[in-house]
Amino acid sequence: MDRIPEAKNLRFKLWQIVEQQQAVSWNRELAKTWVAEEENVFYYIDGHVQVYSGKNATLGKKHISRLKICLPGMMEFWINNAEGLPYFVVTGEVNEKMQQIIIEKILPELLENVALKVTDEELKSDPNLPRFTLVFDREISSPKFFAKLWNEYRVAILTYRKNVKDKWDDEVFEEHQVGIGSNKVTMELCEKDIELDNVEFREIRKKNNDSHQTSIITNNKKLSTILIAIKMFSRWTQENFFKYLRSDYDLDHIVYYITNEINNDFKVVNPPHRKLTNLLKSLREKITRIESKLYKLIKKNVDDDIDTTETNIKKQIKVKAELELLKNKEIEYVQARKKLPYQITIKEMKEEERYNKIDVESKLFQNIIKMICYRAETSFAILLASNYKKKINEMRALTKSLINTKANIIPNYKDEILTVELFSLSNPRDNNAAIEVCKILNDTQTIFPGTNLKLKYKFATP
Repeated sequence: MDRIPEAKNLRFKLWQIVEQQQAVSWNRELAKTWVAEEENVFYYIDGHVQVYSGKNATLGKKHISRLKICLPGMMEFWINNAEGLPYFVVTGEVNEKMQQIIIEKILPELLENVALKVTDEELKSDPNLPRFTLVFDREISSPKFFAKLWNEYRVAILTYRKNVKDKWDDEVFEEHQVGIGSNKVTMELCEKDIELDNVEFREIRKKNNDSHQTSIITNNKKLSTILIAIKMFSRWTQENFFKYLRSDYDLDHIVYYITNEINNDFKVVNPPHRKLTNLLKSLREKITRIESKLYKLIKKNVDDDIDTTETNIKKQIKVKAELELLKNKEIEYVQARKKLPYQITIKEMKEEERYNKIDVESKLFQNIIKMICYRAETSFAILLASNYKKKINEMRALTKSLINTKANIIPNYKDEILTVELFSLSNPRDNNAAIEVCKILNDTQTIFPGTNLKLKYKFATP
């Protein structure tokens, strides 16, 4: 439309749209189109917690890494490409882990609807050929899970290796020129075949200037060492995507507050069991600190003169008494926790604590709009790149400036032209880049929707 409806009408239109329950189908068709156009076989998966501060929903608590705190919220799992452009998003019900979401929601969507098809004949003829490769952080580093993805679905993985303590000799590393985004960087890389939990992987390490070694593992045997480094270190684009959408697209904002019930048979962690687990964790940390204090007192008693022995022993007795009380409390917590089931169904929860969820349909519809806008903005920033030799974040700043700039809209029904006159930007360099983009847009001969007027862009000033 050529005008913006007021808020109440916008919410009513949104309600009319989401009532049709077509957001999933729309996202699927868009993702399928984008993947086919880009011929992509690498899917970057990461979770984003949308914090909820309302009163209508009772949501499980999630850990917000950027805030270092647990808050009620919804967990969204985004699937992007190596440039950070989004394909689709799935939402967790309550507190599902990424492994569960991948198996139950992401893989079926990719295999059945979105990913490029690989025939059974191609897979049989090349035993090392994966259908596609999933790239994620070390959060779900599990060799057995990775083996399951390959053996059952023929899906490869690419991730960081956890808990690496050994170091490879400096002599085995070789320098390589690696292209990350638009930059060329020199990396010292080395590759070896390893085995984790009886599962074979390729391990690639990058040696940093501080002698730290970053470890990457994959079971994709078709990739070169350099390409593995490129794809893994491109994961920061997804983090930038989240940061940009939070600050510029209000990613966490909900404009349509409706709650839905969760399936009564859905299993969740028992809240009293989780509460006792947290108390045990806190108590055991306290026990460790007191044991350390006791050890220091014993060592001090050995090292000090005999005259101080009586005083040291009294202090030890006092600390031991405190320690014994805490250990008895620990036993009580453990016994109490054993009587509680680890998981219960939603219907077994207390009425006032029972989980529900924010309407997923409306949130998904909003997210799709944001995906389209972000992709359009990125495409425009790429158009600017040929005439604006600066970093991508500066090109995005110019893109936002152009979107927000004043303009005259002049229809000419006789010649069937709709002229958009942009006002001048802050400096000649930005103006020159924008003028060149206007020429590219004019060459597309785009017709304004709902009319027969051809769009023509130009600057109001010479």
